Amino acid sequence: MNPASIHTPVLIIGGSLVGLSASLFLAWRGVPHILVEKHHGSAAHPRATGFTEHTLEFFRTAGIAERIPQVPPGATVRRARVESLAGQHYEELPWTPGQPEERDGKASPMAGAAIAQDLLEPILREAARARGADLRTGVELLSVQQDAQRVTAQLRQRDTGACYAVTADYLIAADGAASPIREQLGIARQGAGALRVLRSVLFRCAEADAFLERGIRQFDIDQPGFKGFLGTYSDGRWFLMFEEQSESTDAQLRALVRQALGKDMAFELITTGRWELAGLIADRFSEGRIFLAGDSAHQLPPTRGGYGANTGIDDVYNLAWKLQRVVRQQSRPALLDTYTDERRPVAWLRHQQTFARPDYAKWVGDGYQNEPLYGNLAMELGQLTRSSAILGADAALPPAAHPRDWAGQPGTRAPHVWVRHRGNSVSSIDLLTEDFVLLTADPRWSAAAAHLSLKTLLAGADVVFPADQAFVDTFGTGDDGAVIVRPDGIIAWRSAPAAIPDAMLLRAVMEKIALPHG
Repeated sequence: MNPASIHTPVLIIGGSLVGLSASLFLAWRGVPHILVEKHHGSAAHPRATGFTEHTLEFFRTAGIAERIPQVPPGATVRRARVESLAGQHYEELPWTPGQPEERDGKASPMAGAAIAQDLLEPILREAARARGADLRTGVELLSVQQDAQRVTAQLRQRDTGACYAVTADYLIAADGAASPIREQLGIARQGAGALRVLRSVLFRCAEADAFLERGIRQFDIDQPGFKGFLGTYSDGRWFLMFEEQSESTDAQLRALVRQALGKDMAFELITTGRWELAGLIADRFSEGRIFLAGDSAHQLPPTRGGYGANTGIDDVYNLAWKLQRVVRQQSRPALLDTYTDERRPVAWLRHQQTFARPDYAKWVGDGYQNEPLYGNLAMELGQLTRSSAILGADAALPPAAHPRDWAGQPGTRAPHVWVRHRGNSVSSIDLLTEDFVLLTADPRWSAAAAHLSLKTLLAGADVVFPADQAFVDTFGTGDDGAVIVRPDGIIAWRSAPAAIPDAMLLRAVMEKIALPHG
């Protein structure tokens, strides 16, 4: 093919965690695309390491969850304030300060995962390629322009210097916190701002692994004149993070590692990194045919909820099904306008939660002290999604709540229940990933949907719920109601009490939530 004629429905700029997740989700949905990444592989220093139940649900949908080692159901990563790894342990710290531990393994078919980013990315890369993704590494973006019809990117193969253009219907900018694409679009950011410059040291220390027998994996180092954070990737590698006032020499870095270990242990220095700790949320997540995802849209510091990486993966899961429908001309392009409306409030709430907690509150003053604190599962599985394509997400509803406190309200994640379907035990969310689905216990709704492009599942017949988690209670429909769930598992509509099943009503609902083409 002549390079000048390359065209793809979707172009992804950035092949790290979020870009690769976008590629996997698009490939799973059968959307042709090209991903370009200027490096040939993952960064030498892993960044993210904790992935939530919700993220693992997305990977379950895409068929790779079994390749990612999960933590035991109900388990949490334990953290302590210590003098050093080998020294005095002062106190164990709560995972979410001010909130009780909640995980009991019942809210999701998945547990979280503790896997280093540089071990997860190859899994994503291989799975995306196996599903037909066109991944181009060692390729950098030179410039990007858009008009009403397309996006045009000028690219350069770094090894050969060869330049070529790619046009796309849409572009996902997963190009990091500094995002040249966001800057070119002139999209400003708001938030706590840039707070600190942190240095991180990655090293291998077999002797340190013996101290993990206590069950603690993360250590806040608290010494006079030295504060740091020591953790393990649970694969023989450790990292130390600390605020760096000036450039440290190799000898100084080694001395700090020994200080954090608290004992003369042999260790191998692997690599170091420096990065900006900041809280910044883009004013909008899209401009025309270009969509920001991950750190380009929201720069969040490392948190115990893993908000940075997990929020970015959630971004592209939200975007992938919308792009699928628009590219296939099943929905009008206006469906993509809901991306900012749905994702920015989620990112903003996570920003506020981060700086309301003691980890970071000490650095930003009193501006966040009145923020209500939400627990882990509320933030991971119970955040509310609102937009014009979700009908009935009442403004009086809280922005997040524990999954057990939701019961089918529009804008919430469809609840997980182990159900019987075609003779098999499956999670209810496994049935809600490919298209819009109408769920009801009333056959009249099934009849009303018969001539619509809408999959229907009849509770008690197509899918059998357990007696203690009956469909009508779990989804809040009553005996004669119904819900419609989107391809990303979000409830987009629930019938009003005493609503009469009617094809015209369902057609009007689908017009608003799916924006069908033509």
